[in-house]
Amino acid sequence: MLTIALSKGRILKQTIPLLKAVGIELLDDPFESRKLIFATNQKDVQAVVIRSTDVPTYVQFGAADLGIVGKDGLMEHGGEGLCELLDLKISRCRLMTARPNNSPELNNSPEPNNSPEPNNSPQLTTKKRIRVATKYPKLAREYYQSKGVQAEIIKLYGAMELAPLVGLADEIVDLVETGSTLKANNLSPHELVADVSCRLIANAASMRTQHTMIQEFTAALGKAIETNKA
Repeated sequence: MLTIALSKGRILKQTIPLLKAVGIELLDDPFESRKLIFATNQKDVQAVVIRSTDVPTYVQFGAADLGIVGKDGLMEHGGEGLCELLDLKISRCRLMTARPNNSPELNNSPEPNNSPEPNNSPQLTTKKRIRVATKYPKLAREYYQSKGVQAEIIKLYGAMELAPLVGLADEIVDLVETGSTLKANNLSPHELVADVSCRLIANAASMRTQHTMIQEFTAALGKAIETNKA
C-alpha cells in the first residue's frame, strides 16, 4: 500500500485535479467528509489529508510514503529523512518580509514597495534590533541572520498582518500571493525570502522499499505537469 499525505485547504484543491490526471481519485469528497484516511480508486493507494505543516513529519517518520507540501513548509521542517522528488508547479506564491507603509526610514532602506513584487533595491541594513512575527521562525531567523540584522522572532499561527498594526512586531514574514491582504492592512511586501510552490516528497526508506511504485508515480505526475503546461 502506497500512502500519500495531502495538505488541506488551498493546496488540496489544486492537488485533486493533478492526482486525477494520473488516474488516482479519492472515493470520498475530502472537503465534505470528516474522514482523515481516504481510499482511492487504486486498491494499492490511499491518502491521508492533514495540515500542511504536518505533512513533512508524517513522511519523515514513515506514516506516509509520499507527501505533497509547499516548499515553505518543507524548508521550515528542514528536510531530514526526506527526498524532494518533483516541483508540482501549483500553489505558487512568495515568502516575503512585509512592514507598515508608514515605517520610519531605516539606514539605506528604500521606500516601501506597494506591489507584490520583491524590492530589488539595496538590502536593509540597520543596527536596530527588530521584532518579526511569523509562522516560519526557522526560515525567518536564518534569513535575517544572512542579512546581518538582529531580529527577535515571534511565532504566530495566523493573522500575521495584525502584528505590526498593534505594535507586536516591526515586520512580518509570510506568504504573499497577490498582495491584496497586505494592502488592505496598510502593509507592503519588502524583500523576497523564497519563491514557493508545492513539492512531491518521499520517505527515504520508502524510496528503497517501494522504489518502482514511487518512480512510476513520480514520472506520471511529471508528465501530467508538462502536458498541463502545454
